Amino acid sequence: MNDVAPLATNAGVNLARPGKRARFTSGMRLLRHSDFERVYKKGRRHFAPHMTVFYLLRERGDGWRVGFTVGRVLGGAVERNRIKRRLREAVRLQWPGVCIPADVVVNPKKSVLKIEFAELENEVASAFAVMQKSLGKRTQ
Repeated sequence: MNDVAPLATNAGVNLARPGKRARFTSGMRLLRHSDFERVYKKGRRHFAPHMTVFYLLRERGDGWRVGFTVGRVLGGAVERNRIKRRLREAVRLQWPGVCIPADVVVNPKKSVLKIEFAELENEVASAFAVMQKSLGKRTQ
């Protein structure tokens, strides 16, 4: 009997495994430059106080893929990596349970470093809710 219920699945990847920490796997990431460009050019935008989120419905696939763009204007390598770590963890914890095939690019502002992590989580959760509502209308 399994005491740990899975949080969500994406492309057959279980986010909460017994005895292991839930991970943000490569199947959940947006990796190719062409995919980022497609989302920027054809996708929709959601503006939040500490980030801008671009999203686009894919024709094929099963689940979200998320990518992050943290440019040099946001600081040195240490600050940029800290921003990415905070965003990855917030996205991992707020991962939507709905398997809509969509690509998401998160473009943070420098203020992501200074806000409380709970506020960042809430912002990511509300962004996912807005995207689900918008993309849910398109899939029906």
